[in-house]
Amino acid sequence: MTMELSLNRPLAFFDLETTGTNVVKDRIVEISIYKVMPGGQSESMTRLVNPTIPIPAEVSEIHGIRNEDVANEPTFAQLAPSLEQFFHQCDLAGYNSNKFDVPMLIEEFLRCGIHFDVKKRRLVDVQNIFHKMEPRTLRAAYRFYCGKELDNAHQAEADTRATYEILLAQIRRYEGADYEDRDGKITQPIKNDVQALFDFSYNHSNADLVGHIGYNREGREIFKFGKHKNKLVEEVFQKEPQYFDWMMKADFPLSTKKVIQGVIMRGFDKGNKIIKDL
Repeated sequence: MTMELSLNRPLAFFDLETTGTNVVKDRIVEISIYKVMPGGQSESMTRLVNPTIPIPAEVSEIHGIRNEDVANEPTFAQLAPSLEQFFHQCDLAGYNSNKFDVPMLIEEFLRCGIHFDVKKRRLVDVQNIFHKMEPRTLRAAYRFYCGKELDNAHQAEADTRATYEILLAQIRRYEGADYEDRDGKITQPIKNDVQALFDFSYNHSNADLVGHIGYNREGREIFKFGKHKNKLVEEVFQKEPQYFDWMMKADFPLSTKKVIQGVIMRGFDKGNKIIKDL
């Protein structure tokens, strides 16, 4: 028998696709709402939205929505009255919604002069439930994969031996299992092979260890933070040499500074005059 949610007012599950992750600068390009009523009835709404700003190509690669897809769609301001009505007296639910979708939705309503008050709404974030019930700690992983309690947790020797046992258990559990990446490609990445484990577990889109600098699809370094996020490091330094000087003096890890120094040296080798002058 299928379980029904116990509700005393509608619960609206919703998800947003956007031009990016900056709540202030980015805009919604698609909104989908699945509203469940007390008693189990439901209704849904999905609309493309003209964001009134360009959708970056790298973002379109993620969600598949391109500028031409939304060019003739209504703006959020045009949809706002009907959306506010659809959300009327609803609690809200989503995945990572408290951190991103709810703030983005509120921001869009406020731009239209609509005060979308969430103080009287209950916000259910499924991702938070997942992370709290399946905590991402070594002790929890040891219990999940090895079926044992980790004594002396946070003591280096016990932690390292537990990590070794967990890796063995992961190989036994997942070897030959399908994994689908965000592009829909299905592989069997878990093998009893260190190269394969490295290929799967390491974030190869990072140019530095902490993820301040990344690689674009052409393998060129880009910023992953701040006002120049997603811009080419080399081009930013050419146009704004003082930004390099600021990074070298600021509290960035030495490993990050080494990466941007490498970009500078590569530009120097190519005879870039502006980079030479740095």
